[in-house]
Amino acid sequence: MEFELKSISQDAIPEALERAHRYRLLNEPWQAESICLDVLRIEPANKTALITLLLALTDQFDEQPIKSRAREVLACLEGEYDRAYYSGIILERCARAHMKQTRPELSFIAEQFLDAMDCYEKAQAVRPPGNDESILRWNTCARTLMRHPELRLRAKETLEAVLDD
Repeated sequence: MEFELKSISQDAIPEALERAHRYRLLNEPWQAESICLDVLRIEPANKTALITLLLALTDQFDEQPIKSRAREVLACLEGEYDRAYYSGIILERCARAHMKQTRPELSFIAEQFLDAMDCYEKAQAVRPPGNDESILRWNTCARTLMRHPELRLRAKETLEAVLDD
């Protein structure tokens, strides 16, 4: 079935974005995604809507790996910091989603955490003053690898292979 989508008004955008944030907190990312898409129809470059959409898509990685859609949104973000930081978010959340699978591919997960950490380091180098989000995320990935010896072993093997090349 096809429907012609209705447009929201320009004045409704701030409240719609607040609602999208609440839906993410309620673990209803598909609702947040829909709201962001409505906002982006009116303001295609709205940074808050783009970031919320990207996060709503990554919230759904457990159900369906839609990494390509998240990367499409990432390409719309301006600024070196945002692109590096949110690349890390995509990789980290993808790794966490894979950890929940019945038979996770440990080397793939370890590699994604390490790649996310690289992205966070790039973001840290260009972060705005007082913004330590990238450090917090890097530390979270590091702690995950430290808490899961099976990942740590794979991460070490992956790192050694890269250094040997």
